Amino acid sequence: MRGIRGAITVEENTAEAVMEATREVVRAMLEANEVKTEDIGAAIFTATEDITAVFPAKGARSLPGFELVPLFDARQMDVDNALDHCIRVLLLVDTDRTQREIKHVFLGRAKSLRPDLARA
Repeated sequence: MRGIRGAITVEENTAEAVMEATREVVRAMLEANEVKTEDIGAAIFTATEDITAVFPAKGARSLPGFELVPLFDARQMDVDNALDHCIRVLLLVDTDRTQREIKHVFLGRAKSLRPDLARA
């Protein structure tokens, strides 16, 4: 089992924006790591305190194959000067890839969370 991390930001706190951003980052994580939904053990989502319109997991639930994937939402810690309007994702997946082969996906302003990945 491996963890795949991802994050994305939204520019507005609306259900449509949150769900679409969640779908976008999850699709990118699956594609980058060639993961099938039946290989996902669980998906954990966090959102910053300024995201209140909808649970990010609701967006993921609407993706094909996510009907049976266990999804969990939590509140991101409120840390001084942290990135706002941010959705973070952790996919726990069955894969033969090594940790070095896993591709983490950070989109939008969330790219600033992992500048080391942009250099890789």
